[in-house]
Amino acid sequence: MASKESMQTFLGRISLSVMQENPNKLSFDTSALMAMEQRYRANFINSLSGFKAIQLIGTQDSEGRSNLAIFNSVVHLGANPALLGFILRPDSVERHTWSNIQNNGHYTLNHIDESIYRQAHQCAAKYPKAQSEFEATGLQPLFRPDFLAPFVAESPIQLGLVFRDRLPIAINGTSLIIGEIVQVHCAKDCLAPDGYVNLEKAGSLAGSALDGYHKTRLLERLPYARA
Repeated sequence: MASKESMQTFLGRISLSVMQENPNKLSFDTSALMAMEQRYRANFINSLSGFKAIQLIGTQDSEGRSNLAIFNSVVHLGANPALLGFILRPDSVERHTWSNIQNNGHYTLNHIDESIYRQAHQCAAKYPKAQSEFEATGLQPLFRPDFLAPFVAESPIQLGLVFRDRLPIAINGTSLIIGEIVQVHCAKDCLAPDGYVNLEKAGSLAGSALDGYHKTRLLERLPYARA
């Protein structure tokens, strides 16, 4: 949808073929999705999967230059071993994060809280490889012994990972990057006796679409479901 185009005109132009079940709701089919302007469609589709974990991934290249990138595609893959994955976009341009992970196999995942979300968002800008996002945004790199990637000092929950696998996704040229958690750093008062990490107490934010940042509020922890 063009920026000057009204919603009414836009909906008329794409001629939705899906029956409107409710006058207060909208329905979209494939032809309607493909008729959307590229940036509008990206915002729309990126909103549909719901709230997402947003993380800053820290890496370092062979010359000791630090890189920091924001990702909203981090997913849990298993607890034994402790695996997390994230989606890497196609290699149509140089991917500094991926290049650095290939270089030394280490990277960090850093939760974002209210004090740093604006700086974290700025890490999405396309800085040249020689310029560190840490320096550009004012975030502080934190290096720990025997680990070859920087943590974000201001982050409330910091994870150190080692690269384990890359799974290509042929349908759109992306890849699932899999890493194993080898370090965890968080505040004592965020960890419950049963191992539950209180993300609300930590201040970790959630994301929506490509530019929405949200606080969270726990409704309830429920018991293990049994049939």
